Amino acid sequence: MSLTNSEKSIIVSSWDKVSSQAEAIGTEALERLFLSFPQTKTYFPHFDLRPGSAQVHALGAKLAAALDDAVKNIDNLDGALSTLSDLHAYKLWVDPVNFRLLSQCLQVTLAGHLLQDVTAATQAAWDKFLEEVSAALTAKYR
Repeated sequence: MSLTNSEKSIIVSSWDKVSSQAEAIGTEALERLFLSFPQTKTYFPHFDLRPGSAQVHALGAKLAAALDDAVKNIDNLDGALSTLSDLHAYKLWVDPVNFRLLSQCLQVTLAGHLLQDVTAATQAAWDKFLEEVSAALTAKYR
């Protein structure tokens, strides 16, 4: 299931509108993830995962950078996310279901930042894009 040119355009265009807020989006999405799905905290036993903590902000910045990289490499997600896939599969052993949970949190967070620009087509494109990002991140699990 690859993205259409129209969907790619929607992703790139909407990301351009909010990319200046990328770190805040990454941080908010992680805070939402940890509050909504507390079982995801098990991968960070040594972190302060309270909303607003410096460690969540730093993790949010990494998430934002990875998302920015994925958008910039929308035609080569497997290549762009290969190192992250290795990290999550071989070192961190993250359950792949967590990528879907994070994708849901990212969509809600993005909608809050895009506001009036969120349409059914925008939501569908981001859903499909984040599913492809999740697939790229779990590629090494196979």
